[in-house]
Order: sequence, then C-alpha cells, then structure tokens
Amino acid sequence: MEKKDKKEKKEKTGEPQDKLTKCEREREEYLNGWRRAKADIINYKKEEGQRFEQFAKLSNGLLISELIIILDSFNLGLTVLEKDSPAQKGMSLIKNQLEGILKKYGLEKIIVRPGDSFDPNYHEAVSEIESDKQAGTVAEEVEGGYILGSKVIRPARVKLSKGQNKNK
Repeated sequence: MEKKDKKEKKEKTGEPQDKLTKCEREREEYLNGWRRAKADIINYKKEEGQRFEQFAKLSNGLLISELIIILDSFNLGLTVLEKDSPAQKGMSLIKNQLEGILKKYGLEKIIVRPGDSFDPNYHEAVSEIESDKQAGTVAEEVEGGYILGSKVIRPARVKLSKGQNKNK
C-alpha cells in the first residue's frame, strides 16, 4: 500500500506542474500574439502615414499644375503691356507673389538657355529652326517647364536648332 500511496502522491503533485507548464505555454502564445498584433498596428500606422503623404503630394501637384497655367497667363499678359505702366507694375507684383507661393511649396522653374543640350527628361521639342547654335541643341524656349520636388510636372517646351543654313 505504501507504493500505491507514493504513486498517488506523485500523480497529484504532477498535475499542478502540468497545469502550470500548460498555463505558461498559453501565456507565451498569447503574449507573442499580442506582440505580433502590436507590431502589425505600428506597421499599419506607418503605411497609412506614407499613403497620406503621397496623397497630399499628389493633391499639391495637381493644384500647382493648375496654378502654373495662371502663371503662364500673367507672363503672356505682361508681354503686351507697356513697360513701367501702372498695370504692368501691378501684374508683375501679383505674378511675383504667385511665384513666391509656388516656390514655397517646392516648385522650381527649369532653366533653359539657348545652346543648352537637349535633355528629354526636362525638355519637349516642339520644332526645329535654323540658328547659330549647334544642331540638336536648344535654340529657344517656347514655354517654361517646372519641377516639383524631384519630379518634372511640365517639361520646358523648346525649339531645337538645325544649325545654320549653308545656302545663304
């Protein structure tokens, strides 16, 4: 009977140990699940923040593209006004304010000079003309181009040089 008592005693003490081990395993499993869920939430927040930034940049880009058209209209209007007239001064002031605001939001004009190499990343060729510049280079700018951040939102429209006509 003594052996039987020891065996029963051992089984009784083993049961709580098994339950404790089982509880510890479950605790680890739940804790790891919680950690994964927490990491998933953190990653989701980061991804949503990046998506929001991309949406904001796209929205700004679309608005700035529309405002560039107004800037072009100012430039066109200034060409027909008398120099140093009150109207010319007023339009220049408004144009400068608009350019300042656009620059504050990252808009930069693509600088184009006659004789510059043609770069299809920044230029759009609209025609070829005879000029004293080397053939295949920019002869003149037709319409300004703009970069927003690092992205070209409108290439500069240019006329390319054919070189000089040798028959003249």
